[in-house]
Formats: sequence, C-alpha cells, structure tokens
Amino acid sequence: MKYDWILFDADETLFHFDAFKGMQLMFSRKGVDFTEQDFAHYQTVNKPLWVDYQDGKITADELKRTRFNEWANKLGTTTSELNSAFLDAMADICTMLPGAQELIESLHGKARLGIITNGFTELQAIRLERTGMTHYFDHVIISEEVGVAKPDVGIFQYAHEKIGSPCKSKILMVGDNPHSDILGGINFGIETCWLNHSGAANIPGIGPNYQVESLHELKSILLA
Repeated sequence: MKYDWILFDADETLFHFDAFKGMQLMFSRKGVDFTEQDFAHYQTVNKPLWVDYQDGKITADELKRTRFNEWANKLGTTTSELNSAFLDAMADICTMLPGAQELIESLHGKARLGIITNGFTELQAIRLERTGMTHYFDHVIISEEVGVAKPDVGIFQYAHEKIGSPCKSKILMVGDNPHSDILGGINFGIETCWLNHSGAANIPGIGPNYQVESLHELKSILLA
C-alpha cells in the first residue's frame, strides 16, 4: 500500500447527502408539504452561504442561522430548532455511497483512515454509528470544531498534527469537491483523488493525482 493514511471527505464521498429528501422528511414531521419549488428557493439562500463559509467569510453558526431564517419566521420557531430537525432527518435517511463500505473494509488494517468534513458536528458521529463505520476511522476532523473549513490549509494542517504528522507523501485525500477537497489537499502538499461521479470536465489549475468515477474504481487502484 502506497499510503499510510487515507483521508476522506464525508458528504457525497462516503455518504449520500440528499438535502431535498431530508428537508421533505423534516417538514412532513411538522405537517408541511415541502415542494421542489420550496427547495429551489432554499438553495438560492443556502448555496451562496456555503461558498462564503468555505471562503472563511462567515462562521458555521452564521450559516446554520441564516439558511433557515425564512422558515423559522414562517413556522414561528427558531433557526436552531429547524437546523437540529434537519440534521436529525438527514441522519434518519443516511446511506453510504455504492462501494464505500467495501472500500473502507478492504483498506482496514492496510492504511489508517480519517475523515475531514465541512459538514456539521451533530450529523457526523450518528451517521458513522448507524452505518457501522465508527471503528474504521482513527480521526474525524470537522470544520465547525476547527474553526476553518476546507479548502483552507489550516484544517489540513490541523488534521496533519492530529494524525501524528506523518510524511506528507504517505497521505491521500479523497473527495468529490474539486475546490474544497482537491485544491485544499494540493495546496497543503498531499496527494489527492477526485471522486468525479458525474464525469465533469477537468478544472484548469486543479490537477488531482487520480480521478475516478466510483469508489469501486478507487479500490482497484489502491489495492492493485
């Protein structure tokens, strides 16, 4: 095995993150029929917030507060209540990506594994627990707890110290987001693998060491 450590992104790398389905479940529990139009409108608020969060312009708390403002007013509740209800619903519908379990099980004992995620703390442990994955990962690094998000080099630096500062050439970062996961990893000086599900075009200036369309494909590369 070429690597001593393999660090994974969480959402859409190991776990499905179907926000629309999660919001439908959350709102149905409140007696609200949440439509695709509602979701499209929510995304006009949510997506730019995530960009600002990854750029270090707002905090995790500001993101959580702001994205549910409108609904909190509409339903006469708080943004923090809605945020928790949403993360609960996301935990309830959580499933792993095809090939994720086989990949993690086959790497177990051959390399040490960690997660670096910009997702929120509330969701991470419960998701690992429900999928039976907790014991495979030595460290779960969460941007909300570190205070900076990928692609900021600071979160990679923090993760590197956490895992005992191994030689950077022995670390691989795997993720689906070319900007936060791949560029972040490249800027920190570690090798990267872009999980490019959709076969998107290459992005100028972002050159991962590997590019795969599935975790099955990654497994055959790593265990070759």
